[in-house]
Amino acid sequence: SLVERERERERDKENKQACKWKLSRPEKLSRWLGTPIDELNRMPQCAPPLSHLKAAPHHTVTVRTDLLREGEVPVPYPGKFKDAWDDVFVKMPCSEKNLFPLETEDGGGVQSRWELIRTALQGGFKSSLDDAILRYNIAHAKKWDFTALNLLCTEYLEHSELQHLCEIVLPAMVDLALRAPVLCTMPIPLLKSRMNHSLTLSQEQIACLLANAFFCTFPRRNSRKSEYCNYPEINFYRLFDGSSPRKIEKLKTLLCYFRRVTQTKPKGLVTFTRQMLNNPPNWESSQTQLKRLHITCEGTIEDDGYGMLQVDFANRLVGGGVTGHGLVQEEIRFLINTELIVSRLFTEALEHNECLIVTGTEQYSKYTGYAESYKWKTSHKDETARDDWQRRCTEIVAIDALKFRHFLEQFLPEKITRELNKAYCGFFRNKANSKHLSAVATGNWGCGAFGGDTRLKALIQLMAAAEAGRDLAYFTFGDAQLMRDVHEIHTFLTERQVTVGRLYNLLNQYSSSVCKNCRTTRPDISLYSFIHEKVSSPTPTDAPESAKDSGMSPVTSDSH
Repeated sequence: SLVERERERERDKENKQACKWKLSRPEKLSRWLGTPIDELNRMPQCAPPLSHLKAAPHHTVTVRTDLLREGEVPVPYPGKFKDAWDDVFVKMPCSEKNLFPLETEDGGGVQSRWELIRTALQGGFKSSLDDAILRYNIAHAKKWDFTALNLLCTEYLEHSELQHLCEIVLPAMVDLALRAPVLCTMPIPLLKSRMNHSLTLSQEQIACLLANAFFCTFPRRNSRKSEYCNYPEINFYRLFDGSSPRKIEKLKTLLCYFRRVTQTKPKGLVTFTRQMLNNPPNWESSQTQLKRLHITCEGTIEDDGYGMLQVDFANRLVGGGVTGHGLVQEEIRFLINTELIVSRLFTEALEHNECLIVTGTEQYSKYTGYAESYKWKTSHKDETARDDWQRRCTEIVAIDALKFRHFLEQFLPEKITRELNKAYCGFFRNKANSKHLSAVATGNWGCGAFGGDTRLKALIQLMAAAEAGRDLAYFTFGDAQLMRDVHEIHTFLTERQVTVGRLYNLLNQYSSSVCKNCRTTRPDISLYSFIHEKVSSPTPTDAPESAKDSGMSPVTSDSH
């Protein structure tokens, strides 16, 4: 219709003049739309009372729960190091089974690798840190490159900063790493695929494990062909190579964390839960109504979504390229909430019906920018309240979206169902009352490099959140047009009481009648126009073959 086309033209005009729009409209509209964010549920206010923390078959706890006190450093459990060298637990660098081959006169022999690590690191880096690390990683001496680490020390740090790093921070990190047999006494279970299991570690234990990752001490973790090929990298060797400014800023962020935890022992706990969805919803027949939406083109998930279930736009290998070159949403979150990185030690690649939920990490750094423009800014003091298990009330869920080579592929019913199930797996909590569930804080999940369409992904997340009994706070990261479009379609659907089931069927109709017949890389009819038309029509009709026949608006600049 002419009205629809006119509306599309108006939208294009508004999009091009987003800055002017912000100045000429009421301030409230320029920043957010929908339900005020403070009306949405946040932790700890909405949380039910926690049961007493105790170990169970589905929950490994590595501290003395009977000695857990606010403001005190948790005590490791058991009292002595318990060794495990198998395919069920993390292979620890301090294991007596961690052996190093020796070249002797009689042709062979072995030595404790942990003793070699201790000797190398306690030597005080007389020559250099890289020489120390390579002493117990001889097989990689010709491949590993420490350019970024050396550049940081020679060109980016002031003399006083370098002195503090070499004389205070690094020796304290060595002490922390070498306390592994005293701090990490319980075998750490691998969170394998098809497992529903939780692991609760102390922040001090995590700091010890991450110090070992920095010094590249974890055995069997330096080759993609090893038994850990389906796990993320944990040793930090790839962070040290190349001359990219990205690596320098990453190292600054990580060293800020190590400076903090070696200066003052952290006193809390962090829980890592691998959750598998056994029985996904029947999306087609769902009678659930959409829940409330707050959408904003300003702010961030970590700052403005405090106390909410915060979405990590994850890679199936959690943390993505955090220890390599990657530096987008997931990697940044893992850098500033540094304790997230330890999940890479024990979390196998996520399957289609799995997620990782992390409760209790602390934010140690502030930053500016994104990707190439990312810069470490300063140390951050996290004031987030702690729950009765001494965890920060920060809950982060890692859900990995599909990567699409071709734009139209994501509209296939099986792809939509997969993304719905993945998001639902992350948002769903078994036997939880919705009044006790915090809102989901999310944004353009699976878009950008993964090729996802922002308008479709917004609907998918709204549907999954509704089915899980949660409201949604959506951060568009500066996209005012997306904010207006998603708010408009959400208002339209809720006013007409369109159920999740009906919306799911509309998405399938869009796939079969518009995308299937599309001869170009993008559909002729926008998704939101199609939904408007179908819901507004008094009787259901098959979607016409072209925008011209239907009177629906053609797609312009990702307006679907």
